Amino acid sequence: MREEEVAQAVAREGGGVRPPSGQGAVARTGSAGVRAVAAPRSGGVRVAPAREEGAPSAGARDRAVLRPASRGEIIERARRWTEAGVPYDMERTWADGYRQDCSGFVSMAWDLPGNAWTGNLEDYAVRISQEELSPGDILLHHDSADPETGSHVVIFGGWTDYTHTRYVAYEQTRPHAVRRVLDYPYPVDGDRYVPYRYRALAPGEGSGGDSGEEAAFPGRASFGPGATNAHVTRLGRMLVERGGARFYADGPGARWGDADRRAVQAFQRAQGWVGKAADGLPGPQTWRLLVTGRGRDIPPAGTPSSHGVTGYPGRAAFRPGARNAYVTQLGQQLVKKGYGRHYTDGPGPEWTDADRRAVQAFQRAQGWRGGAADGYPGPETWRRLFS
Repeated sequence: MREEEVAQAVAREGGGVRPPSGQGAVARTGSAGVRAVAAPRSGGVRVAPAREEGAPSAGARDRAVLRPASRGEIIERARRWTEAGVPYDMERTWADGYRQDCSGFVSMAWDLPGNAWTGNLEDYAVRISQEELSPGDILLHHDSADPETGSHVVIFGGWTDYTHTRYVAYEQTRPHAVRRVLDYPYPVDGDRYVPYRYRALAPGEGSGGDSGEEAAFPGRASFGPGATNAHVTRLGRMLVERGGARFYADGPGARWGDADRRAVQAFQRAQGWVGKAADGLPGPQTWRLLVTGRGRDIPPAGTPSSHGVTGYPGRAAFRPGARNAYVTQLGQQLVKKGYGRHYTDGPGPEWTDADRRAVQAFQRAQGWRGGAADGYPGPETWRRLFS
């Protein structure tokens, strides 16, 4: 998504900046029995509910019963929403009881006893520096002057490389929850985003290093021929997120297969490793890079075809958050073929809704409908575009 489009999207969504509507509405009841209650309106401006002098605030009461969470648990909960494609909605709640906006998303991932909003998320967190950021932390922007259109929050999923200029973000935004790569700290109003860490992070996970449950390598015996376990499933899902979707015709699943080996090997080679270091079996270093979102993604496949045009690079090259030369090449060819009306800027290397709509228009022109015209280029779409 380009900067102008991101700005428009953030303005439209409002960032989940306010408590749920309806004075006294219960947002969620947690295991500790604490309820999050909406603040009433006063002249169109949300104000904190009145309380007796000296009484603890709602945030203080909630903090007293915060449930410890590991980084791995936080990211896994965030991943469940992105995989489910939970729709963005500032008023509705998902099946788990959390509001379907950006602050509800963080409340869910942190397992808060109720739905927080961008104006009080810092009550459940401690401020940290950019250097301390680790998976499960957040980047928060709350605009007190214009909270409903200017505020937003994303979950930090890990740096993409050693430069610490781009990171994996888990984000509840329109039209639905996504995992994508962003420029640090955020494409719009970036200087206003502040890093925070969950106050009740599980013991031993506050250093910002690679220690913690999510980075613990389960051992080589968990992988390879004959292995069947949850670690294989998790490995496959992480590889898919890092560009390895083309290796899996079915899955990933709990049973180790050749698809897992080839995807691991592609990830290892993307790091510049050769020989035994790229044997397709994950070791501690491979695992660490995957769970922290670091290292280089698996590059799209591409081989010259008989007509001299780069071959189909695989579906992973055109997923939300993708940024590569193939997206640019696709967009330029769509414009050349007469399907460029959806582009107000570009085409460029970052996959956007304009690309999807242009692809969909081309697919429908082929007489395709339903899932065959979903806006994401498959091998046949690619072949017809470049033939």
